[in-house]
Amino acid sequence: MSAIHLLRKLSRRPPSRLHRNLLSSTFSMDLPPDLARTTLIRPFSNRPTIFNNTHRLIPSCFRQLNLLPNWVSEKKKSISVSLREFSISVVETNTSDKTFERVVGLNPNPLVIERIHNGEETIGESVSGGEIIGNKIEKSEETLVREESEAEKEAWRILEDAVVRYCGSPVGTVAANDPGDKLPLNYDQVFIRDFVPSALAFLLKGEGEIVRNFLLHTLQLQSWEKTVDCYSPGQGLMPASFKVRTVALDENTTEEVLDPDFGESAIGRVAPVDSGLWWIILLRAYGKLTGDFSLQERIDVQTGIKLIMNLCLADGFDMFPTLLVTDGSCMIDRRMGIHGHPLEIQSLFYSALRCSREMLSVNDSSNNLVRAINNRLSALSFHIREYYWVDIRKINEIYRYKTEEYSTDATNKFNIYPEQIPPWLMDWIPEQGGYLLGNLQPAHMDFRFFTLGNFWSVVSSLSTPKQNEAILNLIEAKWDDIIGNMPLKICYPALEYDDWRIITGSDPKNTPWSYHNSGSWPTLLWQFTLACMKMGRPELAEKALALAEKRLMADRWPEYYDTRSGKFIGKQSRLYQTWTVAGFLTSKLLLANPEMASKLFWEEDYELLDICVCGLSKSGRKKCSRVAAKTQILVR
Repeated sequence: MSAIHLLRKLSRRPPSRLHRNLLSSTFSMDLPPDLARTTLIRPFSNRPTIFNNTHRLIPSCFRQLNLLPNWVSEKKKSISVSLREFSISVVETNTSDKTFERVVGLNPNPLVIERIHNGEETIGESVSGGEIIGNKIEKSEETLVREESEAEKEAWRILEDAVVRYCGSPVGTVAANDPGDKLPLNYDQVFIRDFVPSALAFLLKGEGEIVRNFLLHTLQLQSWEKTVDCYSPGQGLMPASFKVRTVALDENTTEEVLDPDFGESAIGRVAPVDSGLWWIILLRAYGKLTGDFSLQERIDVQTGIKLIMNLCLADGFDMFPTLLVTDGSCMIDRRMGIHGHPLEIQSLFYSALRCSREMLSVNDSSNNLVRAINNRLSALSFHIREYYWVDIRKINEIYRYKTEEYSTDATNKFNIYPEQIPPWLMDWIPEQGGYLLGNLQPAHMDFRFFTLGNFWSVVSSLSTPKQNEAILNLIEAKWDDIIGNMPLKICYPALEYDDWRIITGSDPKNTPWSYHNSGSWPTLLWQFTLACMKMGRPELAEKALALAEKRLMADRWPEYYDTRSGKFIGKQSRLYQTWTVAGFLTSKLLLANPEMASKLFWEEDYELLDICVCGLSKSGRKKCSRVAAKTQILVR
């Protein structure tokens, strides 16, 4: 039996010792003592991408350790030939076997080749329709190379200029790099949430070093002592941002240090709840887009995931599976009436739970945590789908609610008063559209449409397939309100008059139709693009992106836009805002690489709908009606 036939047979069952030995002999190499002692080489992994990412094995070792360039020079030829021949044999033998391709994750198109040239690592461009000859990619005549527009070229230049280096290595990008800004405040720092679109742009371009460095350095900051007024938050909190500072050790010696901000310097002193969630999401994206799963398998990274999850899953007084947070704990980091259970946090929380379930190594030390993650995923998805969803039918149901119900089977479970339905919503909601509420807690529904939370619910499959379709239908039907002259509104509508004075505390930056109070934020383009591509409607993203491209370069890449239609640059908007630039570039790259985009979103997980851990039947009470969520699933 040939090696390939044996691999095909073994791929249908759990990995055996014979399977591991076969792969071990295939990928064996004589490592020098220093490298062998400091690196754990795993020739076999349960990851299905081992075959189409074997060309990354050697460069990733040297990127991590920077060891032995002479040994690389001597060994690279024999190693690359061995790996190349094995990879080609798999492709040629199994191109017609779709089952094997699905099991092992074989995806030879597009192919990204990393090579070592003149002692430096260079990353080849993603191509399609090419073949490997020697150690080069020969492109066929059918290969199409998309020409970058002037706006894209300028955007890449701005993004590269925004890169921050620590001890000579790139570790992130500053929030804004406006040369005319004399008081940058904290815009000269690297924010975790702001860096995500920048990281995706670099990853989609084939540059993973800066993302790997960012993930590892922010992980180190997680363990720093965090204190505000003699009180420390729980372990696992990630910083909102960090800055590279140079400190003097003595008269002749200086040293670079990372100075993190966990909220103790932030306006309002609010802890960044979303930072840890974004970190986990980015960690998964790094593995998916580079094929380098060794990073998430490291012990320190596994520990970091566990600390974040333990912090989020800690027991409290809340009766709901949603995360309870204060105002200003996410992208909307000022007082805007989102305290409680805001949708943005819940959608990111759900994504982080799914990421953690994928990445955590299951063993005796993690069994309880994995079980808790599964239970929370099930409860959270049911809660959001059942109680946060509003469309014209649901609004009519709320309009007829009876109040003050005392019963386990009450219809109005949260005692919502029908008078809470705002007048604007009656005529605004389209017949064929719907969305997820901005917030829900006892006697309170926030009927504002929050863009990031709804888009990320689509991306993560927190909402059902039918609900996903309805959200995009709403965007299309209310294009002028949510997209306008510049995509996209952070929320809709704005708080005005007494609502603005009471809820924001008369915040001069969050005036109606400005900043977080329904301002237009171009950085949201990449999330809109990802949601549209998942649902097979990229034309909506292309339309919004074309609209933004007409203005962003001329307007010098502002942070946000003001007015109801997004016509004017924000009154306090920073120019050359990095995540505006990165959101634009990531949208372009996602649309140009649908296969890569598909690695960043999640499909419906039907197993979650069958998990019910409430145990109400033991006390004689009615069981959870999980079938209600199943009935909304659109079977294609």
